[in-house]
Amino acid sequence: MVKYPWYEVIENDNQLHQGDIIHACPVIIPKNSLIAGQTVEADVYEYDVIVMNQTCDLTNNKIELVAVCVLWSLEELGSSGSHFAGNKGREELRRGYLAGYHLLNKCYLSGFEHDFYVADFRNIYGVPYNSLLSMVQTKPKRLRLLPPYREHLSQAFARFFMRVGLPADIPSFR
Repeated sequence: MVKYPWYEVIENDNQLHQGDIIHACPVIIPKNSLIAGQTVEADVYEYDVIVMNQTCDLTNNKIELVAVCVLWSLEELGSSGSHFAGNKGREELRRGYLAGYHLLNKCYLSGFEHDFYVADFRNIYGVPYNSLLSMVQTKPKRLRLLPPYREHLSQAFARFFMRVGLPADIPSFR
């Protein structure tokens, strides 16, 4: 069986690409409702995230906010007593049956070893492009998800985002 690498280590690259993994990315979350003209209180959380925007939009400066999804370790999700704690939930995740999540393989690259990552499509944030670019410029190395796994992630995200709930479904054939 042919093995395709899942990740590569990017060094001293001042470009953002789809599939870049950013560790400890600050995300701003307002504490209250946003009202135009009023001062807003917010919390700043740090998450490991993966860049979801298309590389062409990022490299051609066509966006101001970069869409990122939070990455959780599978062990972290499983330890909270969730559906991911057991083999049934993990297998459903592996097979792509859980629309709001996507499983990424373990990484064995030296210095970047990690357990399975779970991309959480239910927690998507917009990070200013210039802020994210400045952040990656201060870190000489980062991981990047490689094709075809990057496209598989993007496709899973699209399926989650484009779901349509019908007002009346076709009845079961059972």
